[in-house]
Amino acid sequence: MATKDVSLDQDYRKAGFGGTLGFGAAPALLIIDMCMAYLDPGAPLYAGIEAEAGQVGRLLSAFRDAGRPVIHTRVEYVPGGADGGLFYKKVSALKCFDRGNPFADSPPELQPQADEVVVTKQYASAYFGTSLASTLSALGCDSVVITGVSTSGCVRASALDTIQNGFIPLVVEDACGDRDESVHKANLFDLSAKYADLVTTDQVMERLAAGWA
Repeated sequence: MATKDVSLDQDYRKAGFGGTLGFGAAPALLIIDMCMAYLDPGAPLYAGIEAEAGQVGRLLSAFRDAGRPVIHTRVEYVPGGADGGLFYKKVSALKCFDRGNPFADSPPELQPQADEVVVTKQYASAYFGTSLASTLSALGCDSVVITGVSTSGCVRASALDTIQNGFIPLVVEDACGDRDESVHKANLFDLSAKYADLVTTDQVMERLAAGWA
């Protein structure tokens, strides 16, 4: 446990946490659940993440311009959540994602293009019960630039599964959002210590402009 004289970051680094994995050579952009459920003030999941959505938009344009893969995720359940199991029962707001509910749709500026992969999921991780890992392998990717919502939920779960599936997770800290800033920061700290590298939108943009991959 950290003492008064040692910062939390210093304590973790002394214990061997917080190493870096680097950027890799062949990135894909993963946009997790950026939909109206988090952007419409009338939705129960509204999170006030308009600024973060703007950063996702910048990265989306940059990856498209660079010709690098872009993968979107969306959540969708049969009405009533029979395919959502205990997760759907635990979180009543997941009714926002019943098939046909407009809260599940992407905002116009983040709509997938026809040639971009859309992974439909029912649980937190973008990998659980989906073909995402196989898709990334087939595309020849070795790193995943992770954006979206929420930092403590689907972003965290997907970052963890990214490293467990053998890809470098690069979590874009200013292009991920949560309902509360303290929750957002706490989860970023833990991800950085154990499971992912943290980057900013500007760092990724600079890397792409310099010819990344």
